[in-house]
Amino acid sequence: MGVSCGNQGKLTITDDDVIEKSNLSRQFLFRDWNIGQAKSTVAASAAASINPCLKIEALQNRVGPETENVFDDTFWENLTVVINALDNVNARLYVDQRCLYFQKPLLESGTLGAKCNTQMVIPHLTENYGASRDPPEKQAPMCTVHSFPHNIDHCLTWARSEFEGLLEKTPAEVNAYLSNPVEYKTAQRTAGDAQARDNLERILECLEKEKCVTFQDCISWARLRFEDYFVNRVKQLIYTFPEDAATSTGAPFWSAPKRFPHPLQFSTADPSHLQFVMAASILRAETFGIQIPDWVKHPQMLAEAVDKVTVPDFQPKNDAKIVTDEKATTLSTASIDDAGVINELIFKLELCTKKLPQGFKMKPIQFEKDDDTNYHMDLIAGLANMRARNYSIPEVDKLKAKFIAGRIIPAIATSTAMATGLVCLELYKALDGGHKVEDYRNTFANLALPLFSMAEPVPPKVIKHGDMSWTVWDRWILRDNPTLRELIQWLKDKGLNAYSISYGSCLLYNSMFPRHRERMDKKVVDLAQEVAKAELPPNRKHLDVVVACEDDDDNDVDIPQVSIYFS
Repeated sequence: MGVSCGNQGKLTITDDDVIEKSNLSRQFLFRDWNIGQAKSTVAASAAASINPCLKIEALQNRVGPETENVFDDTFWENLTVVINALDNVNARLYVDQRCLYFQKPLLESGTLGAKCNTQMVIPHLTENYGASRDPPEKQAPMCTVHSFPHNIDHCLTWARSEFEGLLEKTPAEVNAYLSNPVEYKTAQRTAGDAQARDNLERILECLEKEKCVTFQDCISWARLRFEDYFVNRVKQLIYTFPEDAATSTGAPFWSAPKRFPHPLQFSTADPSHLQFVMAASILRAETFGIQIPDWVKHPQMLAEAVDKVTVPDFQPKNDAKIVTDEKATTLSTASIDDAGVINELIFKLELCTKKLPQGFKMKPIQFEKDDDTNYHMDLIAGLANMRARNYSIPEVDKLKAKFIAGRIIPAIATSTAMATGLVCLELYKALDGGHKVEDYRNTFANLALPLFSMAEPVPPKVIKHGDMSWTVWDRWILRDNPTLRELIQWLKDKGLNAYSISYGSCLLYNSMFPRHRERMDKKVVDLAQEVAKAELPPNRKHLDVVVACEDDDDNDVDIPQVSIYFS
C-alpha cells in the first residue's frame, strides 16, 4: 500500500503479548520458531522484510490508563489514523474514547471463526464504537457451576476456577501473607468480611492441614482431593437434597435441567483416575518446590503410592449450606461474628508460621494452555471429566477441553485476511480525507454461509441548542487556565447556565452552595488540585471537567466535554 514508507511516515504497533502456538493458524507473520517472542517485534520484523521501505516502530505496551505516560497527549495528537486488532471489549472502548477525545479516525475490526466485521469510526461523520454495544454474554449462575452442572461447559468452568484457586490464588495469598504478615493481618482485620475469613482459612489450610513436604504428601493431597470433589461433596449434596426432594412449591427439586449426581468410586485400575492424581500431585509439588520423581509417570508405581494413602470415612452434615439461588454471586456465607473468627484464624496462623523454614515461599502457577508438557490441561480435563462422570454428562478429550477452558476464540487465516483487506480499503479513504459518510462501508461477513453485508456507517447523534449544534465528537476547549468565573461566563455567552462543575468524582462548583462562590476567582486547574487533589503528570497539558448546564427555560442541556488547557 505504501503507507508509512515516505520520509514523514511512521507506523507504530504495540502489543504486550507473546506468540503462542494457537496464534500460528490465524495469520501469516508468525512461525513455529517465533513462539515465546513478542508479537509486535516479530510482526514488525516480518513486515519490514516484505517491504524494506516501511518505517515501523514496535512497542510492547498495553494501551490503557496505566500506560498514559507512554501513550500521552503528544502521541495521540501526532497520529493520523488508528487501526484496532483487539480481542476484548474493554480495550476497544478505551481506544475508542481516546480517538473520540483526540478526534482521530478509528478502523475497528474483529473475527470469530468464519465470521468477520469491520466498523469505520470517522470524526464528525460516524457514531463512535461505544455508541452501540452487543448485549453481554449470559453467564451460567454460580450455583449451577458449583453444584448443579448440566453440560460440559459448566464442568470446565468449574475446573478452571478450581485450578486457579488451588495453584495460583492460594499460593499467591500465602506469599502475600509471608512477605508482610503485619500488613496482611491488619488488612484482613480491617476488611472483617467473609472474603477475608475465606482468605485466612485457605492460607491456614495450605500451610498446616494440607502442607506438603515430600512427594508422597503431594500424592496424598491429590488422592484426598479426588475423594473430596467427586465423592464426599456429591454424597453431601444428595444427603441434603435426596432424589425425591421437592421445592417449596412442591415441584421435584431434581427436575430438568438439573441432573441427579452419583459419587465415584476411586480405582487405581481406572487410567483416568490415576491420570488425575498424577497431574494434581505434580502441580502441587511445583507450588511447594518439591522435586518430582520419574516413577510418578509409571502407572504401577504410582498406583502403589496411591494405595498407601489413608482415606477417612465421610459423614454427611445436617447443617451443610449449599447455595441454590441462581442470582447469588458468591459462595462465601457471611457469619454473624466474622471478626471473631478472623482473629482466631490469625492466632492459629501465627503459631503455624513459626514452624515454617526460614524464607519459605510458594510458587503460584499461572494457567498456560499451550504447553502440552506442563500438566495444566491434564488436570483441568481430569477435573472436568470426573465431574461430568458424576452428573452423567458426556466427557471430552483434552483438545476440546483446551478449546473451552482456554477460552480460545476460534479464528482462521481466511477471515483474518478478509477483515484486513476490508480495513485496508477503508484506510485509503481515511488517509485521503474529504469523504462523505456514504463513501465509507461497515462490513459483516460469514464465510461459512456465505453471507456478505455492507452498510453505510451510522452518523452521530446531533444535539441542538439555539443556533449551535454538536455531537459526541465535539470538545470545547478553553486555553490559558481560566478562572471559574471566566468559565461560567464563557458558557453564559452561549446561552448556557452552568450550575455544577466537577472533576472526576469531586465537585468543584455548585450554584446551590453559597461557599462555592468564594472559589469564583480561582483558576480551574488550581481548584482541581486543591479540592480534588488532582495529580497532573508532566506529560499532561490539560484537564477535563464535566459541566452540567441548563438553558434560560431551566431545561437541562447535554454539552460536550470541556477541556481546560494550562500549558
